[in-house]
Amino acid sequence: MYLPAQFAETDENVMRALIAAHPLGLLISASEADVQASPLPFLVSVDSGVTRLRAHLARANPQWRHIGDGASVLVVFQGVDTYITPSWYQSKSEHGKVVPTWNYAMVQARGTATIMPDPGWLTSQIEDLTERHEAVRPDPWKVGDAPERFIETQLRGIVGIEIEVSAMAGKWKVSQNRSEGDRRGVHAGLSEDGETQMAELVRRHGGL
Repeated sequence: MYLPAQFAETDENVMRALIAAHPLGLLISASEADVQASPLPFLVSVDSGVTRLRAHLARANPQWRHIGDGASVLVVFQGVDTYITPSWYQSKSEHGKVVPTWNYAMVQARGTATIMPDPGWLTSQIEDLTERHEAVRPDPWKVGDAPERFIETQLRGIVGIEIEVSAMAGKWKVSQNRSEGDRRGVHAGLSEDGETQMAELVRRHGGL
């Protein structure tokens, strides 16, 4: 992706945190024939310094056959994003040479995919994924709450995928390219509109 230096995030811990907070990634694979993409909820982990992504696809989804073992894939994770009106810029009243834009945080992860059809791997993946998202609920649902035979049937309908990430690129486009006055105006405008997450990113990355 196009990545001007002022928008680049290079801390892998920060990028993994975005993935954990926004786990629905767009899995993209390409061949000479076509390009395929599937939105999937991922789990992210670090093993011996290597970032790994785990997910599963419906067996009926042709993308897993399209990928195969050892294929290079791209997964895009979209964090917080919001429209930025030029009305918030101090420079609007100074010279008027301003236009709207869009602020966002994004991570693109590239790596090698391995298809995981093993029921044991799949069971572990869906249990971990479920626990990750049910943990905050007052009465968390567990995979074991469903009938065993039902879960076995569900497992036959999915295929796992594990990606060993070779490169991550983070883009935090949060008004760093604007003057201090403009950044302060954007922060104030976002805060007033209730866009607190983006306002905090503008404050933190804009040195406010």
